[in-house]
Amino acid sequence: MKARRVFLVLLTAGVVGTAAWLIFFSPVLGVRSVEIVGNVTVPADRIRQAAQVPDLHPLATVNLAGVQARVQAIRQVAGAKVDRVWPGTLRIEVVEREPVAQVPAGNRAALIDKLGVVIEVRDVAPPLLPVLRVAAPAAGDPATMAALKVVVGLPGELGGRVRQVAATTAEDVTLTLSDGRTVIWGGVDRPEAKARILTSMLRQDAEVYDVSSPDVVTLK
Repeated sequence: MKARRVFLVLLTAGVVGTAAWLIFFSPVLGVRSVEIVGNVTVPADRIRQAAQVPDLHPLATVNLAGVQARVQAIRQVAGAKVDRVWPGTLRIEVVEREPVAQVPAGNRAALIDKLGVVIEVRDVAPPLLPVLRVAAPAAGDPATMAALKVVVGLPGELGGRVRQVAATTAEDVTLTLSDGRTVIWGGVDRPEAKARILTSMLRQDAEVYDVSSPDVVTLK
C-alpha cells in the first residue's frame, strides 16, 4: 500500500513536471505567430520587430507588459493591447495616432495628434488638415492644447471648413475658414453652444464671427 502511494506521488509529480516543462520551457507551446490588428499606417513587420518576441519562445512566459511598452514606443502608436491566444499565437492590437493638425517645419509639415505629439514629418501634408499657429507648439503647451481641443471638438462639417487654428494663450483660440472668414472662438469652454451658434451665424455675411461668449455674439 505504501509503495502504491509512493508510486502515485511520483507519477503525479512527473505529470505535473512534464506539464510545467511543456508550458513554461518547451517550444511545443511556443510563439508560432504574432498577429497584428488595428494597424493602418504602421507596417505589421515594424510592430513585430518592436515586440521583440523570438519564434517558439514559450507563450506562457512572454512579458506582455514589456511587449506593450515596446510597441507603444513607436511614435505612430497611441496604445497597444497584448494577449495570448493558445496554443501558439501572440495577438497585438494597436491604436494608431490620428493627425488633427499640421505644424510648418521649414519646407515640410509636422503632423500632430490631439495630444500634441508629432506623428511624422511629411513633404506634403493632407490638404484638409488645418495649420496650427502657436508660439511654441508642443505637447503640454497651454495654447497648443487649447487649439487642438477646439479643432477636435468641432462637428464634422464645421471642422472640415477650418484651414488654420491659432492661439497665443489658452483663452484666445482663433479659426480661419476655407473661405477666408475668421472665427474668434476664445477658450475651450462651452464648445457645443459655440459650434451651434457659429453654424447658424455663418449664414450671415460677415468677415469676423466672435463666439467667444455664446451669450453675446458679434459679427464684423
